[in-house]
Order: sequence, then C-alpha cells, then structure tokens
Amino acid sequence: MPTLEFKGKSFVYAHHLSVPFRELVIDAKKSSPAKGQKPSLDDNLIIHGDNLHALKALLPVYAGKVDCIYIDPAAAPLSASGSQAAG
Repeated sequence: MPTLEFKGKSFVYAHHLSVPFRELVIDAKKSSPAKGQKPSLDDNLIIHGDNLHALKALLPVYAGKVDCIYIDPAAAPLSASGSQAAG
C-alpha cells in the first residue's frame, strides 16, 4: 500500500497526544433546550473553538458512537488586494 512521507510526519501523527483535554461547558444563555428541560450536553451541540480541542473533548462521551462529524472549514484569508486567497 502506498504511503505519504513528508518531513515532520512523526510530529503531526502524534500531535493529538500533546493537546490537553478541555471540558465542554454549557453556556445557558446560548442554549435552547426542550421546553421544561435544562441545557445539557445530550442536546445538539455547536462548539466554537479549535477542531482538535473540540474533538478531544467529545471523546469521553461519544467515542465509538459517531459516524460523521461536520467541521466547517475556515474561510480563506483576504489578500492585500481584498480578494480571497486560493486555498
């Protein structure tokens, strides 16, 4: 099977091990639980933050239970001319 080799691959491959675990905290002001219920991590979640930190925070509850996660890609930065850079 072909493999992709590049400088720094071992660092990238093991980077997640150096990222600290961060607990998910509910912001009640931004939550919309079912009528009569309190906000919960069992509801639908929108997580603002670094992808790796968010995914690592989800592991304890959702490991082995999730088939797909949609990660909204970052927008391309504007160049000096005011147009979006290719990326």
